[in-house]
Amino acid sequence: MDTRKVIILGSGPAGLTSALYAARADLKPLVLKGIDAGGQLMLTTDVENYPGFPDAVLGPELMEKMEKQAARFEAELLHQEATRVDLSQRPFQIWSGDEEFRALALIIATGASARMLGLDSERRLLGHGVSTCATCDGFFFRGQDLVVVGGGDSALEEAIFLTRFATKVTIVHRRSALRASKIMQDRAFANDKIEFVWDSVVAEILGDGQVSGARVRHAQTGETRDIPAGGVFVAIGHTPNTSLFEGQLDMDQGYITVQEPTTKTSVDGVFAAGDVVDHIYRQAVTAAGMGCQAGMDTERYLEAQGQ
Repeated sequence: MDTRKVIILGSGPAGLTSALYAARADLKPLVLKGIDAGGQLMLTTDVENYPGFPDAVLGPELMEKMEKQAARFEAELLHQEATRVDLSQRPFQIWSGDEEFRALALIIATGASARMLGLDSERRLLGHGVSTCATCDGFFFRGQDLVVVGGGDSALEEAIFLTRFATKVTIVHRRSALRASKIMQDRAFANDKIEFVWDSVVAEILGDGQVSGARVRHAQTGETRDIPAGGVFVAIGHTPNTSLFEGQLDMDQGYITVQEPTTKTSVDGVFAAGDVVDHIYRQAVTAAGMGCQAGMDTERYLEAQGQ
């Protein structure tokens, strides 16, 4: 079986940028794109904050351009998902079903998945008023009433950010008290554009083709009421896609730990980039930046190994 110099897991901005750098260094990388190829940007419509696109770009179109750019320099991309890895020895072993691959270096860019409410209406209206990223989409909701679901720091951050554009932001939380830090709570309570609906869950997102509101159900009484809104922001956290690497790499709350400012993990020759590492910024541009670092770190590592 032939051993690759580098295999990259994931095909969002981090994976494809690392592929571009590795390919231009003549490492002929193999990219296993995964099931959710293209990452979270595939769920967004207009991307206005990625540099170089003054008129905005569709999320899927941006990912297609990145993929073509990596392929132009002889990165090989397969629409397959890694199902098992063995990082205990080099070359590393990676399986996709029954198929086995080997690599001298590995770049992990498997990203994170936004936690969702699990409603059919949510899935249907994702990208049509349902969003998981206020910084990405808030601008499109100028002058509208909005709903934010969640009670942690990220939910309050999103809500406070959205008050720049919205007329009113209603936070729906399933408990009677917030989980967020005291400073974030103080800010939210002091903001006169923010209202709270306590002890409640979103039972359904309303709208035909575009969000028109949220039906909330009181957790104790079971009573429902409808809140009119042009957008619903789900902010109940993210889950890094790292179950494959449990027990093999050092992690912190599921996110892979790297030796900053590099992308080196706890295993020599394994690098990680993007939302699988970063739970603070989670932007396409920061993921691409880390992908560049991972590609360069890998090239230097193989050079030092004489490979």
